[in-house]
Amino acid sequence: MQGRDAELRRIELMLDDALRGESGALLLHGEAGIGKTALLEHAAARAQGLRVLRVEGIESEMELGFSGLHQLFLPVLQVLDRLPAPQAQALRSVFGLVDAPVRDRLTVALAALSVLAEAAADMPLLCLVDDVQWLDQPSVDVLAFAARRLRAEGVAMLFAARGDSPGGTARALPRLHVTGIDRTAAAALLPGLAPPVAERIIDQAHGNPLALRELSAALTPAQRSGQLGPLALPEAPSALPSRLQEALAERIHRLPEATRRILAVAAADDTGDLAAVLAAAARTGGSVDDLAPAERAGLLAVSGAGLRFRHPLVRFAAYRGAPLAERIAAHRALAETLDGAGHAHRRAWHLAAAATGPDERVAAELERVAEWAGSRQAMASASAAYERAAQLTADPALRARRLIGAAQRASEAGQDERCGALADQVPQPLQDPGMAADFARVRAVVELGFGSPARAARILAEGADATAAERPDKLPVLLTDAVHAAFATGDAALIAQIAARAPALPVLAVPSHAFADTAATRREDGDAAADGDATADGVSAAPAASAVPTVSAVPAVSAVSAVSAVSAVSAVSAVSAVSAVSNARQPLAELVADCDRTEVSLMDRLMTGHYCHLLADHATAHRVASAAVAHCRDRGVGGWLPTTLHLLAQVELALGRRDDARSHATEALRLADYYDLHHRVAHLRALLAVLAAARGEEDRTRELADRALEYTRPRGVGRGTSDALWALGLLDLGSGQGQRALDRLAAARDAAGHPLMARHLLPDLVEAAVRAGRPERAQAPAEALAACADALRQPAIGAQSRRCRALIGPDTRAEEHYLAALDLHPADDGFERARTELLYGEWLRRQRRKLDARDRLRAALERFDRVGARPWVRRARTELRAAGGHHDPALAADSPIARLSPQEREVVRLAATGATNREIATQLLLSPRTVGHHLYRAFPKLGIGSRTQLADLLNG
Repeated sequence: MQGRDAELRRIELMLDDALRGESGALLLHGEAGIGKTALLEHAAARAQGLRVLRVEGIESEMELGFSGLHQLFLPVLQVLDRLPAPQAQALRSVFGLVDAPVRDRLTVALAALSVLAEAAADMPLLCLVDDVQWLDQPSVDVLAFAARRLRAEGVAMLFAARGDSPGGTARALPRLHVTGIDRTAAAALLPGLAPPVAERIIDQAHGNPLALRELSAALTPAQRSGQLGPLALPEAPSALPSRLQEALAERIHRLPEATRRILAVAAADDTGDLAAVLAAAARTGGSVDDLAPAERAGLLAVSGAGLRFRHPLVRFAAYRGAPLAERIAAHRALAETLDGAGHAHRRAWHLAAAATGPDERVAAELERVAEWAGSRQAMASASAAYERAAQLTADPALRARRLIGAAQRASEAGQDERCGALADQVPQPLQDPGMAADFARVRAVVELGFGSPARAARILAEGADATAAERPDKLPVLLTDAVHAAFATGDAALIAQIAARAPALPVLAVPSHAFADTAATRREDGDAAADGDATADGVSAAPAASAVPTVSAVPAVSAVSAVSAVSAVSAVSAVSAVSAVSNARQPLAELVADCDRTEVSLMDRLMTGHYCHLLADHATAHRVASAAVAHCRDRGVGGWLPTTLHLLAQVELALGRRDDARSHATEALRLADYYDLHHRVAHLRALLAVLAAARGEEDRTRELADRALEYTRPRGVGRGTSDALWALGLLDLGSGQGQRALDRLAAARDAAGHPLMARHLLPDLVEAAVRAGRPERAQAPAEALAACADALRQPAIGAQSRRCRALIGPDTRAEEHYLAALDLHPADDGFERARTELLYGEWLRRQRRKLDARDRLRAALERFDRVGARPWVRRARTELRAAGGHHDPALAADSPIARLSPQEREVVRLAATGATNREIATQLLLSPRTVGHHLYRAFPKLGIGSRTQLADLLNG
């Protein structure tokens, strides 16, 4: 370990922490041969008092889902009996111990976290994961998930990966870049070389320890002594690891031919099982004696436990250096050796590696491997198996089906770029309508992840148009998915045009009625343009006379089309926008009834919740959204859980249940990040920014909003953009920056795109305009809000409307409106009621009714204080002082939970409901021991001694 003092100190600190019960993770990364494996070996040697678990990624095993996780956990599989039944069942299934599907990969990840925590309860753990770049992706995902959530279990996790800047799932791990050693340390690794030769080797190796040893070992005795001079080495240094590979290849080339052949078999094997390697080698004429020269050369180690190459580069050189015919023979021999049912997956991959052209028998075996991996949520592995099966398929239709399967699984694995690349390989045109519908959904997923939701919606709607006649059964899912994507754009005309394709379909009837006015406006707007003019993305507009405009007629979301969309929507008056609400109520009532009494699809339930939220029936929306979340939790549909939680959080915000909204949005963001749902992550950041803005958390608001806008603006995600701008405008409004708030909120309204979808912004727009001294700009949003209140007939909307009428109307009627607003405000929406009381108190002070003003301002101050709205607290306190009053902070409803860290706050909130540590761990994606650690730290801050006191404390 010459020259590695800093790295060794970092590792030894981790080991010491693990012995004290603290957890940690570290990713070592650097070029091949730089010393990462040696550092892991050092950690293993120094791990007194810790149990060591280790796994090494093997290139030929990359497509075997969860093979790395299985290898790592083999020594501790007995702890599966201590896990919750669903978690234990999931791991047994992915390890092939039971024949059962896994509904959700999150369950597997939580199970892995639990295994580490339970095993560490017996003895602290050191987990060594070498060559992460060659580990199967499902195992990498699960181990990285666990590493990021371990806190107080006594688990040290050391990863090693090749590359100067490793990406993928491991990107979020703490990392340490391992670089070359200095010349003094390098010289110590080159004993016995003539000084000029040693200097030349040091120059060649660039501080790479393995290169130093291998370049030295590749020299002849004459070169080592310097007899031929340093010019016998290459004149110019080659890039590593190519020069290193050349040195290793030279060493292997010196071995006997029979030894090289058995090394090729060993390199092609992915088990390290000596018996399997020897059995396969015997089929090519090899024997155990042929391994001896490689052992003597120090290239591999052989024991009763198995066979192991000294370094992954040795394996690589042994495999790549063998002629193609020998590699094919090695894979074929291994396939013939692995003949048991438990080896079906490995056998299929060896047969695929041995295939030199289309082979339907092997392709069918790989398809069965893909189906098995998919049923165990190893989607990356399933995708790879489908892709290789397609490569071995001669029939174009069958190849297309397998490529679509590969693309679908890649999408589900979060590999959207790869999904797109696979979709590009699908032969066109597709003759089978059902396959064409599936292909449209694949393309839409890619577009939603990397492009614009408007284009995703068009792809789905065009797919529906193309398949409607022959596969009407595909219409509901295609059009519902299309409407769901269109909602993200804020383009009501697009929503209406999609819904108009099947207005009799219950889930499309609501938007068909609610946004009918915008569809008409878009058609009128199209009439004004020249027939056939190109739109922003080069797609010709359909004639306006078309009864149902094709989706191709809708411009792509861009800077140009966004402006035209806003112009079209601005032509729709608020009154006409909400006049269709009464027509939408009946189909919505039918949808809600279906959700309550029958088993509807998750997407139908989700869209029903969206429609209820849109039409301000938030109580029903909350019930429907809660049922959708429960559906995802109960059935393990983890990929959709962030979306349903997002809807629930939106509804809770509208209901004034801000703590619940923050909790659910935070959980959703964690999950969306785990599933690589970048589109949903952006929406959730925007929503959390709104919640942070009300609390006056300026830095957090700006960070969340800015990161959301980085994603939403270039992709035309209008609703996400609107929420992020709303957050920034609300922050400005709370801090008294009226004009800046007005500008941001006006931009948010334009991004929302339709009065119904911008309804929640209208009260803030009115107040911002008044505070900016621009009362003329308050008139239109106040009228729009009044129209919404009349059409929607919801007390909360009515309260906001009366408050705004008090702001912009004559003083003679202001008090009437303020009092009416206070009567209408729901009791549990403390923030909105406090805003009305603040404005009423300000008005009373201006009317010189200071005693009355103090009562209202004090009530507002205490409500703002209760919900943690700090900027509004300051405003109310300032107004109260101006009215001659004062406020004793000791009388405020100070929340003790504010003393806790965000993570402690979430743990305590759930513990107060009676949830066990294990239940809390499952919901917050932590281990039970970490939950206990957070409670242990929280109790002294709260001044309590047990969890039985939590409910009274937090509700007091």
